[in-house]
Amino acid sequence: MMSATQSKSANRWRIIGWTIPLLLLLAPLVAMQFTSEVNWTVGDFLFAAIMFGIVGLTLELVVRVSDNRLYRGGVAVAVAASFLLIWINLAVGFIGNENNPANQLFFTVPALALAGSAVSGFRAAGMRWAMVAAAVLQFAIPLLVMTFGIGDTGPVRPIEFPVISAVFSALWLTSAWLFGRASR
Repeated sequence: MMSATQSKSANRWRIIGWTIPLLLLLAPLVAMQFTSEVNWTVGDFLFAAIMFGIVGLTLELVVRVSDNRLYRGGVAVAVAASFLLIWINLAVGFIGNENNPANQLFFTVPALALAGSAVSGFRAAGMRWAMVAAAVLQFAIPLLVMTFGIGDTGPVRPIEFPVISAVFSALWLTSAWLFGRASR
């Protein structure tokens, strides 16, 4: 059972955690009042709210089901990697622009991480390997695109594909490391 101090601290973090996405949703709304370069539709706001909600609810769930800080950290890093990968890919795309069909390949990375985690029963040891698989797939996609010429690479220089994927692979591997430590 939580002490009164722990409960107040937990509530403070929950308030902070849900305030940040609210402020992030308000930012484009305010920006739209001052510039025509920001032009979000109702659908954009709805999609962003759903994405923030999924992230928040996932983190709330993991805090409730696990006391292991390493496990929680592994989930947080994997959720952050998934969120950023989806958000960036839909906003501007990794290969060429957001309309390039080759960018759809990147959606398989968080899907693989989630499927692998589910198959492992969301146990840390299995999730470790799911995150390693996600890291490998993340790095393999731009190499496959460059090797087989999938989609239009647009103005982006080919060297940027593996560099961007290396950053995301590092996030997946960080998550894997945290799950590995949590499984001990």
